[in-house]
Amino acid sequence: MKCDKCNEKLGFESLPSKIYFVSEFDELMAKSRIFLMKLGLNLFKIHDLHYIKVEDTKEFFKSNIDAIKSHFNQMSAQDIKVYVDYENLGFSYKMVLHAKPLQRYINMIDDKEFFDVINNQSLTSYFQPIIDVNTNSIYGYETLTRGVKADGSLIYPDELFEKSARNDMNFKLDRMCRESALKTAATKKVNKKVFINFLPTSVYDPEFCLKSTVKWAKQLEIDPSNIIFEVVETEKVTDQNHLKSILEYYRNEGFKIALDDVGEGYSSLNMIIELKPDIIKIDRNIIKDIDKDDYKVSVYKALVSLARDRGIKILAEGIETAYELEIIKEIGVDYLQGYYFAKPLPEPIRKI
Repeated sequence: MKCDKCNEKLGFESLPSKIYFVSEFDELMAKSRIFLMKLGLNLFKIHDLHYIKVEDTKEFFKSNIDAIKSHFNQMSAQDIKVYVDYENLGFSYKMVLHAKPLQRYINMIDDKEFFDVINNQSLTSYFQPIIDVNTNSIYGYETLTRGVKADGSLIYPDELFEKSARNDMNFKLDRMCRESALKTAATKKVNKKVFINFLPTSVYDPEFCLKSTVKWAKQLEIDPSNIIFEVVETEKVTDQNHLKSILEYYRNEGFKIALDDVGEGYSSLNMIIELKPDIIKIDRNIIKDIDKDDYKVSVYKALVSLARDRGIKILAEGIETAYELEIIKEIGVDYLQGYYFAKPLPEPIRKI
């Protein structure tokens, strides 16, 4: 069984097609008809749906992108659905189900480099070391995804996930990032802990959506206990029971769990109690200039106390100065991460 969201390949083909414009609003259907007639195109109709015939689908969107953006504002471009029929299948329920917002087709032009990365699976992972305070050695690495453009330059995670979110592709990108982290770690012969971020809001069913991650871990012969999945964007989780089922699935497979960005708000504190992670990563906003801010010191002490009472390990991330490090070590910490030790690099540092 395949997931359409996961296997969907998006882009334009330089092929003939029928392009359907659909909306539940009559005024938007009329707006679409007016636009197409202004382009001098013949309109065809089937089951009250209008469509045009083009000889080169890719060229149609490329040459008319400015006119499309001028005629349709973002709201109307979101409510008008477009279906591109390359195979001359005609009307079908599949056509209705697979129709995408017109805005998505606009984005395919504006975000071309992003879609190229996704369709070509051009991802790599950088490694930032995590230090064990007790042994003063590398405990593991956080893997950080980079998209690789055609010219070899990089797209950083904030841009990748910004464009992914607006194109409803978080599930696919999140899965690709997890698999890239595992494959790159195996290629680099990383035999320490590997921290991998994942978005819980992009997982519908743990057993189905996460099986490829488990498959790659086993196929690459990576010890599950060396893989730590970081739950990110916890503030967007509205269904804690669903999140618990995801973490339970990972734990049953032998993986460990870390809670990222702890300290951002009360939701993080509730998450610590409810989810019982193996590690909490205290947010860099608390770590930054902690040596100059008594309030941050108090918050950090409270988090350490809460974690210690529950047998949870503490990782301080975003350390950039010796002064921050001194305060953190004085209060208590298990693992350290930040530019003070090393920036993320394509080749993992083997020794600090």
